Amino acid sequence: MLRTLLFRLARRGPLLLLVGLLSLASQAKATHIRAGDIQSKVDTTANYNPRRIFFRLTLYCRDPVNNAVPDQNNAQIYFGDGSCAVVNRTSNVLVQPDIRRYIYDFEHTYNAASTSPYVVSFIGENRNRGILNMENSVNQSFYISTTVTIDPSLLQNSSPVLTKPAIDNATVAQVFRHNPAAYDADGDSLAYELFYSQQAGLASAVMGCRPSPATVPGYVAPNNLTPASLNGAQVPYSGPPVGVPGSQSIFVMDPITGDITWNSPGTVGEYNFAFKVKEFRRIPGGFYRQISEVIRDMQVTVRPTTNRLPNLIIPPDLCVVAGTPVVGNVTATDPDANRIRLYANSGIIPPATFIQNLTGPPTATGTFRWTPDCNDIRATPIQVVFNAEDQPTGLNSLPLTDIKTWNITVIGPAPQNLRVEPLGAPVRSARLTWNSYICRKPGARILIYRREGSNGGDFGPCVTGIPASAGYTQIGTLTYAGTNDLVQFVDDRGGQGLERGKTYCYRIYVEFPLPGRGASLASAEACVDFPGRPLVMRNVTVDQTATSSGRITVRWTKPTSTPAFPNPQQYRLLRATGQTDVAASFTQIALINNVNDTTYVDNDPSLDTQNRSYSYKVEFLSANAVTETAVRASSVRVDGTAIPATTAGTLNAIALRWTYAVPWDNTRRPTTIYRKGPNQQDPFVAIATVTSTATGGTYRDEGTATQRLVRGQTYCYYVETNGTYNAPRLPDQLINLSQQQCIVLRNVPCAPVLTLQRPNCDSLASRLFDLPATPITGPVYTNNLSWTLSNNPTDCSRSIVSYDIYYSPNSEDSLRFLTSVPGTQLSYQHRNLQSEVGCYAVQAVDSSGIRSVRSNRECKEDCQLFLLPNIFTPNGDGKNDTFRPKVFTPIRRTHFMAFNRWGVKIYDSSSDPLINWTGGSRAEGGSASSVVEGMYYYQAEVEFNNVSQTKRTYKGWVQITR
Repeated sequence: MLRTLLFRLARRGPLLLLVGLLSLASQAKATHIRAGDIQSKVDTTANYNPRRIFFRLTLYCRDPVNNAVPDQNNAQIYFGDGSCAVVNRTSNVLVQPDIRRYIYDFEHTYNAASTSPYVVSFIGENRNRGILNMENSVNQSFYISTTVTIDPSLLQNSSPVLTKPAIDNATVAQVFRHNPAAYDADGDSLAYELFYSQQAGLASAVMGCRPSPATVPGYVAPNNLTPASLNGAQVPYSGPPVGVPGSQSIFVMDPITGDITWNSPGTVGEYNFAFKVKEFRRIPGGFYRQISEVIRDMQVTVRPTTNRLPNLIIPPDLCVVAGTPVVGNVTATDPDANRIRLYANSGIIPPATFIQNLTGPPTATGTFRWTPDCNDIRATPIQVVFNAEDQPTGLNSLPLTDIKTWNITVIGPAPQNLRVEPLGAPVRSARLTWNSYICRKPGARILIYRREGSNGGDFGPCVTGIPASAGYTQIGTLTYAGTNDLVQFVDDRGGQGLERGKTYCYRIYVEFPLPGRGASLASAEACVDFPGRPLVMRNVTVDQTATSSGRITVRWTKPTSTPAFPNPQQYRLLRATGQTDVAASFTQIALINNVNDTTYVDNDPSLDTQNRSYSYKVEFLSANAVTETAVRASSVRVDGTAIPATTAGTLNAIALRWTYAVPWDNTRRPTTIYRKGPNQQDPFVAIATVTSTATGGTYRDEGTATQRLVRGQTYCYYVETNGTYNAPRLPDQLINLSQQQCIVLRNVPCAPVLTLQRPNCDSLASRLFDLPATPITGPVYTNNLSWTLSNNPTDCSRSIVSYDIYYSPNSEDSLRFLTSVPGTQLSYQHRNLQSEVGCYAVQAVDSSGIRSVRSNRECKEDCQLFLLPNIFTPNGDGKNDTFRPKVFTPIRRTHFMAFNRWGVKIYDSSSDPLINWTGGSRAEGGSASSVVEGMYYYQAEVEFNNVSQTKRTYKGWVQITR
C-alpha cells in the first residue's frame, strides 16, 4: 500500500512526492513527550576538571506499550559550544499507568571557560497531542535547556535539583498547587520565574549544532484560553495568594518559594507551561551573580471531579543548630473522609526520612526526621515540600493534592568555652582562647568582637552573629586555611594597649564561606578587668578670647597602676593648631615633673583663640619612656552667620554652628548657648540648650518674642558643652567653653537686576547667506550677562564683595551655582557653549557672607538656523566633498531624502544629523553607487536640539558637480 501511494505521488511530480514524504515522516514522529528538564554538576571525581560537566536529562513520556507510540531510547543533546551528540537512555520507570520517566546521564568536557554561560539543550519530536494552551501540539517539538557557567573560581558547582516530578494533576474549579522542591547542594540562592513552552523545529534541521528556540505557536498561560469562558474563576482560598471568589482565574509562581498557584482551572484537558529556576551565588563584595538557569517544561492534566482538596498541616518554619535532631509532625484531613497518602520531596531526603504513620480518616499523620550536620549550614533555608494526596473511590476517583513548604534554616553552633586573661607586656592586652570548633571548614572565619562593660544578654535562639544593638565592635578576624585549627587571639587595641580602669568583654562567632555562607550563634561573653586608672583628657576649655595671648586650660587624669609605675614619672603636653589628629602637627609645649599636677594653663603669646581652635594630647613617661598617651582633645570652636530678614513675615536671625574633636561624649547632656548684646556691657546669659552630635552642633537664634534681633546690632556668643566618658572610674561632667564669637547683624545686600543679551533671530534668518559657515564640530556660543544693583529692600547694603552667578542649561532645569566674580565686576561672559539656550540669575554677597535675594531669572532660546548649499563636488579632493548644512544651530536629528528630476527617490537616511551625503544612491536599502552629475531635489526634516524639540522641514535643490 505504501509503495502504491509513493508511486502515485511520484507520477504527479517531485514536489508532491516530497510533500508526501514529509507528511509520512511527521506521522512517524514520536508524539509523546509530556515534560522534562536538564540538570548539571561540575566534575566531582578525584581528577577534578572544572570544564568537565555531568548532566542528567529527565523526560516524562507517554508509555509506548499502552499508547502505541515510539520509544525514546536516546536523546539529541546540544552542548552550546557548537557540538552535539546523541545520548542513550540509562533509566526507564513506569510512574503512572500511561506515563514513563526516562533518564539520560551523560557528560561533556568544554574546551575553555566562557564569558557567557553555555546553553545545553534538548530537542524532542514531538509533544503529545491535544495540549489546550498551544496550537497543534502534536506537530510541535519539545525544547528545554539549562545553562552552565565554566569558571574555575566557582569550584564544584551543581545546578538546582528539582526533586518533585514534572507531571501533576488538577481538577476543575479547585485550587491547583505545585512546587518543584528545588534543592541546591551548594547553598546558592534560588529564584523562580514562569516561562513559556518552547520549540525548536526538527532536530534534523538544526545547523551547526546550534538550535534556534522560539515560543510554541499559539502558546498562552493556562489561565488565558480563548474564549475567556474556558478559564474558570477563582474559588475561596486562604492563600497565598488569597482567593477572590468569582474573579478572573490566576496562574502565578512565587519568585522566592517556587510555589505555583492556579486558582482555578476551568476546562478539562492537558496543559503545558515552563518555568526557570535561577541559581545566584554571592560573590566577594556582597553582589549576587547568576551562575545557572534550569528551564523545566511540565504538564498538568485537569480532570473533572466532585472530590475536594485535603487539608495539610505542617510545622512552622524552623531554625536549628547543626547536629540537633529535627522531628516534624505532619497531619492532613480530608473533607470527603478519604484516605490520604503523605509524602515529602527535598534534596536532603535521604539522609532525612519521612514515614507515614496513619492514612486516616479522620487524620493522616507522618513524621519527618533529620539531623543536619556542619555541611548543611547555609544562609538560605532548606526546603521540604510536603504533599497530602487523597485516595478517593468510586465516581470521585481523581486524587487531589495539597502542598505546603517547610523552611529549615541550619545555623552553626556557638563557639564553646571562650576565656580571656590579661597580659602585661609589651603593652596591656588580653588573650582570648576557646575550644576547637566542631564545624570548621576552609574559608570559614572567626570574627572577634569587643565592648567596654558587660552586655551579658542572650541574643535569641535563631540570631546568628552579633547584633549591632548589642554594642560590640569587631576587632579581629581569623580565617581557617584547610583543616588547621584556630583557638586563640590577642587583643592589644591596635598596638595602643588596653586601658587601665576598664572592663573589656568579648564574644566570637563563625562566618561560613561562599557559596552557602551562613553563620553560627555567638559565644557566651567573657570579660577581663584591668585595675587602675587610665590617662585620659578631661578638659580643653577657652578662658580668654583674643587674637594673641589667648588662654586655654587643659586638664587630664593621673594614671595609676598595680604595681606602681617606676620613677621618674613625667607628663609631656603637646599642642596642634586646629582640630587635628595628625601626629606630625603636634609639638611639645610643656614637660611637667609633678605627676600630681594634672592642669595646665596655656597662655602662649601666639595663642589666637579668636580665629583658631587647638588640639592637645598628653603623654605619660615612666622610667624615661612613654608608657601611655591620652587620646587628643580639641577646644570647642563656634562660628555664626547673620541672616537678615528679606521678606515680610520672616525674622532676623543668626545661625550658630560649633565643632570639636574630643574622646568623651558630648551627646548625652545638653549644650548651653550663651549670648550678650546688643549692649556689649551686658553680661552673657543662657538663651537655649540643644543636643549636640559627636562632632558639634547648630542653633538658630531669632531672639525672643519680646526682644527680637535688631538689624545693624552686634551679638556675641559662646557655647558650653557637658561631656562624659560614660564608664565607671572615668571622668564625668566635663564642662568646656568655646571662644567668644561676635556677629554683626548687617543689612541684607541689595538684589541685583540681571540683563541677558539676546540675538535678533529674525535678522539672522533674513541674512543666512551672509553668515560665516558653521564649523563641522558645531557652533560655539558666548552668553553675555550684565547687572546693576537695585534698591530692594529699601534699607539694603551696597557693600558687595562678590556676586554668585547661577545657571541652568534650559528653562526646565533648576538653577545651579556656576561661578563667583568680584564685587567690582558687573558683567560676565559665559563662553564655549554648545548651545546658547540657558537661564541665569545673580546673587550679591557682602563681607559677612550675607546674601541678597537672587536677581530676576533671565532665559535665552536659540534661533533654529539651518541653511543648505546649492552645490557640492563629491570628487574626493577633500574640498566640499559632502552635502551638509552651511549654517546650523544645534540639531538632534535630520531625516534627509534626495530625488532625481523625475521624482524618483535616490537617497534616504536619518543616521547623521548633519546629513554628510557623499552623492551616493541608497534608496531605503538599495546600493550605494554614485549618482551622475546634475540637479537634484531634497527634503530635510530637521529636529532641533532644544527643550521643545522644534521640527521644521526644508526643501530645495542642489547641483552635483564632480
